[in-house]
Amino acid sequence: MKPTESELEILQVLWALGQVTVRQVNDELNKKREIGYTTTLKLMQIMFEKKLVTRTDEGRYHLYQSAVSEDETQQQLLDIFVDTAFKGSAMKLVMQALGNHQTSAEELDEIKKLIAQLEQNN
Repeated sequence: MKPTESELEILQVLWALGQVTVRQVNDELNKKREIGYTTTLKLMQIMFEKKLVTRTDEGRYHLYQSAVSEDETQQQLLDIFVDTAFKGSAMKLVMQALGNHQTSAEELDEIKKLIAQLEQNN
C-alpha cells in the first residue's frame, strides 16, 4: 500500500529510530514543522490499520515500528513515479535528473559502476 506524504514522513522517523512511541515520532516531526501530538497519533493509528506499522503494548503506551522496509517502499514509490511522470521510461527519469542537477565526480563514478553491473547482468 502506498503511504501518503505524511505517512512517509513518519516512516522515515521509524526507519531511523526503530521502535518508538508516538511522542518520540512527534518530537522528531516537530524539528521540521509544527505538528500536533493528536495529529501524529491519529496518523499512526491509521498506519497501524493499513499495516504500515506494527504496535507493541509497553505499559501505558504503545511502541510503533515500521512494518515495511525502506528499500521496498522506495522501490514502490519510484515505480509509481516513473510510470506516471515519465510514462514508464527510466531513461527519461535519469536524463532529467542528471540534466537538472549538479552531479559530483563521485556520483558519476557510482552511476558508471551501476551501468557496468547492469550490462554484465544482461
